[in-house]
Amino acid sequence: MPRGRRGGRVSALEGGPEEEAPPVAAAVPSVLWASRLQPEAAAEQILLRGIFEIGRDSCDVVLSERALRWRPIQPERPAGDFQYDLLCKEEFIELKDIFSVKLKRRYSAKQQGSGTLLGITLFICLKKEQNKLQDSTLDLINLSEDHCDIWFRQFKKILAGFSNRPKSLKILLNPQSHKKEATQVYYKKVEPLLKIAGIKTDVTITEYEGHALSLLKECELQGFDGVVCVGGDGSASEVAHALLLRAQKNAGVETDSILTPVQAQLPLGVIPAGSTNVLAHSLHGVPHVVTATLHIIMGHVQPVDVCSFSTIGKLLRFGFSAMFGFGGRTLALAEKHRWMSPNQRRDFAVIKALAKLKPEDCEISFLPFKSSQDLQERLNNGSMALIIARNTSRPEFIKHLKRYASLKNQFNFPFIETYTVEEVKVHPRNNTSAHNPEEEERPHETASENSFPWNVDGDLMEVASEVHVRLHPRLINLYGGSMEEMNDSKATCNCL
Repeated sequence: MPRGRRGGRVSALEGGPEEEAPPVAAAVPSVLWASRLQPEAAAEQILLRGIFEIGRDSCDVVLSERALRWRPIQPERPAGDFQYDLLCKEEFIELKDIFSVKLKRRYSAKQQGSGTLLGITLFICLKKEQNKLQDSTLDLINLSEDHCDIWFRQFKKILAGFSNRPKSLKILLNPQSHKKEATQVYYKKVEPLLKIAGIKTDVTITEYEGHALSLLKECELQGFDGVVCVGGDGSASEVAHALLLRAQKNAGVETDSILTPVQAQLPLGVIPAGSTNVLAHSLHGVPHVVTATLHIIMGHVQPVDVCSFSTIGKLLRFGFSAMFGFGGRTLALAEKHRWMSPNQRRDFAVIKALAKLKPEDCEISFLPFKSSQDLQERLNNGSMALIIARNTSRPEFIKHLKRYASLKNQFNFPFIETYTVEEVKVHPRNNTSAHNPEEEERPHETASENSFPWNVDGDLMEVASEVHVRLHPRLINLYGGSMEEMNDSKATCNCL
């Protein structure tokens, strides 16, 4: 493979010499895509065929309707030579895994103009272990301008045919998320990949809690194919809530008496950059920034169920999961100590809430989920999981908390009850059993003395009366992995 000389640079370009190939996509040996020729490949229509250098081999390269295939060109050997057959094994990549193509050129310090053409660079999305995706490159080396131009144009035409992939995105970035790392995460890991894919972006850095909500109520979204949130669960939930409110307004639906909300008009992408990234983990099977970004670039969209939280005659918000009781009071304590680091205030709040652990005096009623379909724990099966922790000793409850994040036996306790439901009503009877103003600090300044704290997707919601939780199937589209690739997950309402 040709290499850049000292004092020169090699880049993959689509336009002029200003656009260098970004360094984020590392070349991977082509053996990663090695596979035997599939029987259906012979029936595919061949679009182009030519010779390129791939790795260190001159290869016979065939571009068909669904795949790019290549085989090293070797001198004839006697039939039955196993090593020869192995060396000549055909390799391929599916076209649906390519997300960008650029011309590869070399530039030297003294050279002017468009540089020396080396060939074509394909940018590829690879599936890795544990649900992760990785960006990679494949170089097709050929010094002929005419030859590369024909192939380049064909690849561009193919990529243009993936109409589900976004071309323009509205980015909402929470700079306060997780030790203020969200900004660095976006500009170092996310933006370079979006640029490679040729996706236009409009970035807004949120300045205060609720900024994304107020912004999305009024801003023009007609030119965008999707909205992306860079932050944690709280930020993502706020953006999802805002998109759904906007959809109801545009459809002329009265939100305070809403029974069947309309679907959000744009898909939402979630880049995990917060203290908690449960939503991203549920979507992709792993809270991995590059994986989340590549799902957005590739246009992997799935409809997701959403809950509405309301009191009598008033919609409080939309959300994906909630905790009432211990989970809500722990978050309320943590919110009073925002000056601490995320980990410090979380640990402090959990310890203090456990020290004053008391049962919630409340009444819970629910509508069981009735369906003949396979009840797998998914994000869009029309049901939610109700998990109730009845009164128990502090040591037993701590055992449950330690096991809660595990996928095995986390609910295998005599005081834990689980139900698959469509609706839940939580009616607090009084506020004295679990909250003693003389023992605890002053109530949160935004809450009344008689309010009850809820943890909705990591955001504090304080309500003084009964809360009605309804599950609405497939209410918003989220960029994420296919349902087969995801870990089991569903909307939840925890009453601990």
